[in-house]
Amino acid sequence: MFKAIVFDIGQTLVEYNKPLNWSKLYKSAFKSISDKCGYIFSDYHYQYAIEVLTKYNTRVNPRDYEVTSNQIFTEILSGMKIPMSDIEQVKFHFYSYFRQDVSVFPEVEETLKKLSSKGILLGTLSDVAYAMDNIYALEDIASIIKYIDYPLTSNDVGYRKPCAEGLLLLSEKMQISLKEMAFVGDEEKDILCASNAGVCSILINRDGSIKNYRQDKEIDSLDKLLKMVI
Repeated sequence: MFKAIVFDIGQTLVEYNKPLNWSKLYKSAFKSISDKCGYIFSDYHYQYAIEVLTKYNTRVNPRDYEVTSNQIFTEILSGMKIPMSDIEQVKFHFYSYFRQDVSVFPEVEETLKKLSSKGILLGTLSDVAYAMDNIYALEDIASIIKYIDYPLTSNDVGYRKPCAEGLLLLSEKMQISLKEMAFVGDEEKDILCASNAGVCSILINRDGSIKNYRQDKEIDSLDKLLKMVI
């Protein structure tokens, strides 16, 4: 039925034991950075970091375009009087704090393996949090990335969902038409992204709650895809 299936990453392929909005965890994240790097931060420093991160928090301030991690953290470090030479270690500890207890959903690997074995092209299209570099974002799918032909994030596209650019780029890379592609995700923006690109939208709704995002199809577990395409 489909020549290619594209997946969101967070809460679709991978489970994160953190809220979608990280706002309440900013201070604890920077306290962790302080402990690991030996910085001494005042209340002003914590408040400054919170203000900058809130500005780039797409749950609070949505944006269509993507920014870079260096843009965000250069702004943070300059206001917190941290040497710019420390930017990579600060980014590492910040992103690592939010990536604790990450796990691939149990049925995902076998599902991807079967889809790939049938010659179906597989890709990802995920919006990264706070411009998280791909070295961190794609590490979360390290155990299954061997099945992913085109692992893309908003870093690669330059735009965030629900903009259609990511799926248009994947269609071009895969050399297939948009009608031959399906996009699987757990959020309304995933469904809107698929709709904006003219791609079949598949909502993965693991908790069974009513979610009327105008999705074309709905599943409660990724392995249900197999009956649709094989």
